[in-house]
Amino acid sequence: MPEHPLNNGAAGPLPAIRPSIPCVAANSGAKPRLPDRVRQAVRTLHYSPRTEKAYVYWIRRFIFHNGVRHPDQMGAEEVGAFLSHLAVKEHVGASTQNQALNALVFLYGRVLGRDLGTLDAVARAKRPHRLPVVLTRDEIRAVFAHLEGTPLLVCRLLYGAGLRLLEALTLRVKDVDFQRNEITVRDGKGAKDRITPLPASVKSELQDHLEQVQRLHEEDLSQGLGRVPLPGALLRKYPSADRQWIWQYIFPASSHYFDNSTGLRHRHHLHETVVQKAMGLAVRQGNLRKRATPHTLRHSFATHLIEDGYDIRTVQELLGHKDVQTTMIYTHVLNRGGRGVRSPADSL
Repeated sequence: MPEHPLNNGAAGPLPAIRPSIPCVAANSGAKPRLPDRVRQAVRTLHYSPRTEKAYVYWIRRFIFHNGVRHPDQMGAEEVGAFLSHLAVKEHVGASTQNQALNALVFLYGRVLGRDLGTLDAVARAKRPHRLPVVLTRDEIRAVFAHLEGTPLLVCRLLYGAGLRLLEALTLRVKDVDFQRNEITVRDGKGAKDRITPLPASVKSELQDHLEQVQRLHEEDLSQGLGRVPLPGALLRKYPSADRQWIWQYIFPASSHYFDNSTGLRHRHHLHETVVQKAMGLAVRQGNLRKRATPHTLRHSFATHLIEDGYDIRTVQELLGHKDVQTTMIYTHVLNRGGRGVRSPADSL
């Protein structure tokens, strides 16, 4: 039986396919399959690879939820029922439901050229306003005491520079300026660049780490390897740039992988789970009574800056927040015992 039009390696397992489901013949004149059309539209707008993966996933979920009917045969009623199902039956969070909604609006608006109109029938989950988990300085010391090697260096950058985990892992050699004590975050959230401080306490260790990485890169070059994936079309513009030292990841993976899109063997950056697992173990070994993740270190960076008297606008710029209201949440978690209020019980 030929492959189903949707089964092209997208995220998530496919449900069993019924024999009566129509399939698209594999010939050069066939119309591109729907997931390929979605991917083409996403890449045309320069959305991130993660957005592309998420959109394809939710579109597939929507199609199989409706008995593998083509989206052209459905509309706002089916979209509303699917989103309500996610909220009521599967109890997904508000952000997850919104992500599914965005994917389907993109499908109908950008790919199929249809306007869904208002989705009044959607049972929307109310998005909670939660305070971020923040560690005290003593708790951060306790976590760092149980980390070592590359995960420790990454976590010190997350806390010392306010980086997101993926921002730290995708740093390239050229993004760190040791003379100006700056780190340039390229293509951060919202496709924005920003500059954040390089912690003085990390400089020496980071330089030693880069010496090891450079030796590894030279070994790769001697074996005909040493390539790294480049953003956009830079490889076509600069054919040898993927072998240059300045473009290498500061935190490279331990092995190479074969890139199907280019036909080349690359060394990717360190995977997020390496740092996440090490941090989780350190939190347990440090006996912290908080659910702390690598992203908690970024929250702690912002909160401690405000504690130290830095202006909220400065913190906003360092974090790369679009709206200052996003940064203002850290004023509510300052370590002052309930917003600095002295309990009346303490005066008895």
